[in-house]
Amino acid sequence: MTDTASPDTRQRDADDAGLAPTHGRPYGSVAVAGVPAPDSNSLRDPQDRRLPRIAGPCGLIIFGVTGDLARKKLLPAVYDLANRGLLPPGFALVGFARRDWANQDFEQIVHDAVKEHARTPFREEVWKQLKEGCRFVPGELGDDASFERLRATIEDLDRERGTNGNHAFYLSVPPRMFPVTIRQLKEHGLADQSPRHWRRVVVEKPFGHDLQSARELNRIVSEVFPPEAVFRIDHYLGKETVQNILALRFANQLYEPVWNANYVDHVQITMAEDIGIEGRAGYYDGIGAARDVIQNHLLQLLALNAMEEPVSFDAKSLRIEKQKVLAAVQLPRRLDLHTARGQYAEGWAGGVKVPGYLGEEGIPADSRTETYAAIKLEIDTRRWAGVPFYLRTGKRLARRVTEVGVVFKRAPHLPFAETATEELGHNTLVMRIQPDEGITLRFGSKVPGSQMEIRDVTMDFAYGGAFTESSPEAYERLILDVLLGEPPLFPRHEEVELSWQILDPIVNYWAEHDKPDQYPAGTWGPASANEMLARDGRTWRRP
Repeated sequence: MTDTASPDTRQRDADDAGLAPTHGRPYGSVAVAGVPAPDSNSLRDPQDRRLPRIAGPCGLIIFGVTGDLARKKLLPAVYDLANRGLLPPGFALVGFARRDWANQDFEQIVHDAVKEHARTPFREEVWKQLKEGCRFVPGELGDDASFERLRATIEDLDRERGTNGNHAFYLSVPPRMFPVTIRQLKEHGLADQSPRHWRRVVVEKPFGHDLQSARELNRIVSEVFPPEAVFRIDHYLGKETVQNILALRFANQLYEPVWNANYVDHVQITMAEDIGIEGRAGYYDGIGAARDVIQNHLLQLLALNAMEEPVSFDAKSLRIEKQKVLAAVQLPRRLDLHTARGQYAEGWAGGVKVPGYLGEEGIPADSRTETYAAIKLEIDTRRWAGVPFYLRTGKRLARRVTEVGVVFKRAPHLPFAETATEELGHNTLVMRIQPDEGITLRFGSKVPGSQMEIRDVTMDFAYGGAFTESSPEAYERLILDVLLGEPPLFPRHEEVELSWQILDPIVNYWAEHDKPDQYPAGTWGPASANEMLARDGRTWRRP
């Protein structure tokens, strides 16, 4: 999924990124009114979140730097961090890919990606200093000579740029290439840890394609890197609106007392896309919506909404509570009745007629890969016993939206005549993750007039209208956390394996049964998904 910033957002970024005070100065220092810019290595109070977190001397090596992820997300995020003054002056950026490029060619690629996709304004002085640390290493992931060139490049950067041996390796490559890349890092001494420097690895999703492959990948990674040096990227966890779930729940006395089975009827977690596979047939076919989205994004959202209050927001405490929730998830006994899958057919999207999934370039005519998946889960804990969690995701749906809807039980309405509340639905708290980030609360209110008539109304909080600060893009936050060595937003291997334990029985069941149901592009999915909720006397929300 691609997040795009509106012109208004770009302008807010320019206003809020602290750019005006830093004009004319290199990145790596941040000015506070009347105070000299602090050095990136100066001591800070780790509890004082008002101060910016600036990475120390380090470098970032991106494998697969020619891919869409690097061009549209990673390289612009690095520039935006530099523009915000959050990278050290000697920061180094190394690209590794199968291209016969010189350093100057790579610099141009980075420049073009930044100009097209960066969220903060382009500034020559920032670009000039970032460019000085750019290097490119041509090569193959399985080629020893290529990794020897990479090792020599890193050693040169340590001397020239003062990166001090601190390097993070970002694996923006197909998952099948993770093992060979990690083994090469080990064999050429690039993963060696010491008290004087750190080495870290960043692994993009998917983390395997089932439980067995995830365990094998985790075994390979753990043989080379210690657990604290492994960062598994789930970019959804870097979104401000996802992190705000914890603030909403635990910083407010209003919500936590009713966040349980006594008051909650059910929870709906939706990630809908209005686009198709967008030329990603080679990746998507055989993976499908459940593996691509539910195993990581949606189960992480479930865990954050259902977890108990952690003793603190450090990585270990958060991980413990999320693992408890995932370990307590129960699958429905009848997978035929409480799961649904679909495949988009031709239809209309944005006023344009679009092909069905089987008509997309590169998709076999007999493909059984689902582009829509919906499942019902329950959590076997005292807090959530009997409360269903409905998860759904799909492509070519009616609109792009990601949200969590907490639907509360109906009030008994004993004082009211039946006709007074006939238009009243369930109280619902909706946390909008994207694109209209915010929170909506739906509740009943009296209609003006002489009669006692109750009707649903909403109160709405929008991030864009409530704060002058703009939210950093998810990859900015996550890359900075990698360079700082702060892991709260990264799932550990235990969470990954628990997620596959939940999903494997479902995708295995689907593999043994009929093809996915067809649904017209531009709709909200197959009829079987509506029937799934209708069996429980419920309906899907229409965002």
